[in-house]
Amino acid sequence: MKLKDFPEDIREYIIPDQQGKLVYRCLGCGAEHDIKKLLYTCPDCNKVLLIYDNRFDRLKRLSGEQWQRILDYRKMLTIPALKGIYRFHEFIGPIIPLDSIIYLGEGHTPIVEANEFLQEKVGVKFYYKNDGQNPSASFKDRGMASALSYINSLIRKGLSSDILAICASTGDTSASAALYASYLTPHIKSAVLLPHKKVTPQQLSQPLGSGASVFEIPGVFDDCMKVVEALSEKYNVALLNSKNAWRILGQESYSYEIAQDFEYDMANKVIVLPIGNAGNITAVMNGFLKFYETGIIKTLPKIIGVQSHHANPVFQYYSEPDAKKREFKPVTVKPSVAQAAMIGNPVSMPRVIHLTNQYNELAGENRVNFVEVTEQEIIDWELLANRNGHIACTQGGESLAGLVAAQRSGVIDKEDIAIVDSTAHALKFSGFQDMYFSDKLSPEFGINPDPAMMNKPILVHPQNLEHIPEHGKPLKGKDFTTFVNRISEEIASMLNLKKADIE
Repeated sequence: MKLKDFPEDIREYIIPDQQGKLVYRCLGCGAEHDIKKLLYTCPDCNKVLLIYDNRFDRLKRLSGEQWQRILDYRKMLTIPALKGIYRFHEFIGPIIPLDSIIYLGEGHTPIVEANEFLQEKVGVKFYYKNDGQNPSASFKDRGMASALSYINSLIRKGLSSDILAICASTGDTSASAALYASYLTPHIKSAVLLPHKKVTPQQLSQPLGSGASVFEIPGVFDDCMKVVEALSEKYNVALLNSKNAWRILGQESYSYEIAQDFEYDMANKVIVLPIGNAGNITAVMNGFLKFYETGIIKTLPKIIGVQSHHANPVFQYYSEPDAKKREFKPVTVKPSVAQAAMIGNPVSMPRVIHLTNQYNELAGENRVNFVEVTEQEIIDWELLANRNGHIACTQGGESLAGLVAAQRSGVIDKEDIAIVDSTAHALKFSGFQDMYFSDKLSPEFGINPDPAMMNKPILVHPQNLEHIPEHGKPLKGKDFTTFVNRISEEIASMLNLKKADIE
């Protein structure tokens, strides 16, 4: 749709201007720092940062209804920079020029309603938001589009050059970082650190394919993160983990899309998310807060953060009902099928605490809650979801298990409508499904496969079948007819098929 065809009263706002005054703000000492230099922690007190727009109030000059129309009409544009997460430019990166924005197809992932059987099984109406349908097949692309677009703007302004982008990962972050960095070749090179033998083969192949330098080290993700942090403190590298506040900005688009897809009606809505490094739940809270403060949404939805009992530091923190007695303690993680969430010391924990307090205070009640689920529940709900038309990853199974747990604990009402996060594509974690089906999961996972859920291929080779096709040696004539008939009869017998009535 051409700009001249848009309604006149909102036409001037359809293409966003470069406005705003973004700063890094420390959640520890409150100090503000210029964004011209990439910062990951406060130079004064070493605490984590969030990016704030000190001119955010300018967005309140328009009514919430006007913003709804602007954002809805903006979806009709054919400008690549505004097709993805930067459809919400004013809320994510208002100072980034449109010609610096990287768009690889991220964002606008589908929300798919569960079928009647699955909704009855869960006991509440719900949808999956399939973030595995992003370019690198995970939600991480939202944050990478933001972080790399900003770095691209610095390169174009001559403020940065010869950048090495680096991250620690359980798989998805490395795939996304390597993909987006490769788009900016030759200005950026990338390196990723992975815990040895704790990343699926599918995930490992992605950064290798994008040309990144891939380093595997002993330990778990938390150990990789400490090495990456040391490198970012001592050397001139761009850290691309969610410690980078630009990542959080991009991931806010998840909440904006949900609001838009439900026509900005967030009453009785519940967002269910798995928690790994805690960047995603941080971003989702911050996104809904921005839309609420500008009147785009009138209600803050409930938010449920989910953790496995094998990696549950956030849940443990909030399990203490008295806020004054809460003390965050990292945990030693155990093996989890929700591998991407297997993090015992989440970098964004200070952000979670800060924004949860702000969210609940603005809502006037406790609308952010945390639940714990078992490994058995995670994989069983993932498999059941995928047997009913979804493409949920194991973290998507964790989210669905969390929805059931939240309902069981009374956090969710029967009239609520849930949006459940599947952070990645099911194929990335298909190895866990294969191990479940063949009963080869290590005892460390604490999972006992249900025979009714186990599925394996069946070799159909009838006895006394003299001739079978081979590669390069197809059957012909009577032998082929015999082969087809015998195979089809055996399959029909296995499936208890009835003969068709032929008139």
